[in-house]
Amino acid sequence: MSLQNIDDGLVVGIHYTLKNDGGEVLDTSEEREPLEYLHGAHNIVPGLEKALTGLAIGADFDVVVEPEDGYGARQEGATETIAKDRLPEGMMVFPGMQLNAQDEDGQVYAMWVSEVGDESITVDFKNHPLAGERLHFSGKIMSLREASDEEKTHGHVHGPGHAHE
Repeated sequence: MSLQNIDDGLVVGIHYTLKNDGGEVLDTSEEREPLEYLHGAHNIVPGLEKALTGLAIGADFDVVVEPEDGYGARQEGATETIAKDRLPEGMMVFPGMQLNAQDEDGQVYAMWVSEVGDESITVDFKNHPLAGERLHFSGKIMSLREASDEEKTHGHVHGPGHAHE
C-alpha cells in the first residue's frame, strides 16, 4: 500500500467545507484541526470517500454527493412526538440534534430532533438531517498515514487521549 495516494487502511486528514445546493455552509473544518478518518471504514459518506480514493497530499477536491451516496433518500413515517418531561431535567434540545435511545435489549438507536415545541419534541428515527440533500464538499488533502492495527481493528482513528471502555 502506497502512502502517496489515498487507499483503504490509511488515515486521511482533510480540511473541508460542506454546502447545500443553495450554497449555505453546513459544516467546515476551517479554524479547526483537519478531520481525520480511516479510509475504507465508512467513517465518512460513501460518495465523498469514493471521490477521495487515489488523491494525494496537497490535492484539492470539489465533490458533489447525491443523496443515495450521502445520507440516503428521505423516508417518511419515522417520527414520534415525545413529551419534554421525559427528557433529562434541564436538557437543551434543538432541531438537527442527535439523541440516542436504548431499547429493552440494550440496543442503542440514533434519532434526530426535527421539531421543538413548548411541551414536546418530534424525533425522526430514520432520517439524518441531511437525508435527501445533495451535498457539496470542497477542500484539501492535508495528511496521510498508515493506520495502527488497533485503528484498523476498531474501524476508526484514535487521536490523542482516545480510549475504549
